[in-house]
Amino acid sequence: MMEPRWRVGQRSCLTKKFSAPEIETFAAISLDRNPLHLDAEYAKNTPFGGRIVHGMLVAGLISALIGQELPGEGSILLRFSMSFIRPVRIGEEVTAGVEVKTVYDTQPLIVLRTWC
Repeated sequence: MMEPRWRVGQRSCLTKKFSAPEIETFAAISLDRNPLHLDAEYAKNTPFGGRIVHGMLVAGLISALIGQELPGEGSILLRFSMSFIRPVRIGEEVTAGVEVKTVYDTQPLIVLRTWC
């Protein structure tokens, strides 16, 4: 009998710092030009006190993990739920992770817990 490819509890993580040029590139690609992400003068007068990284850019780290690490190449995300509990600031280190919660024997499907 072949060993299962994934096992409950298996994890993968990656850590990144987002730079101002990366945020500006993401704004251009996504068309999300919210001044909270791009305009330091505007952002300093908000409850965040300065520019913050787009939440969807941070969530992209989860996509990177799923497509390259766990489950890995060829995998796609079928459903994803997010809650944003605090901002990520420019240059701040953020770690994203995935953990296998359920492995199905009858189909090539797993359930992951994700976080950043």
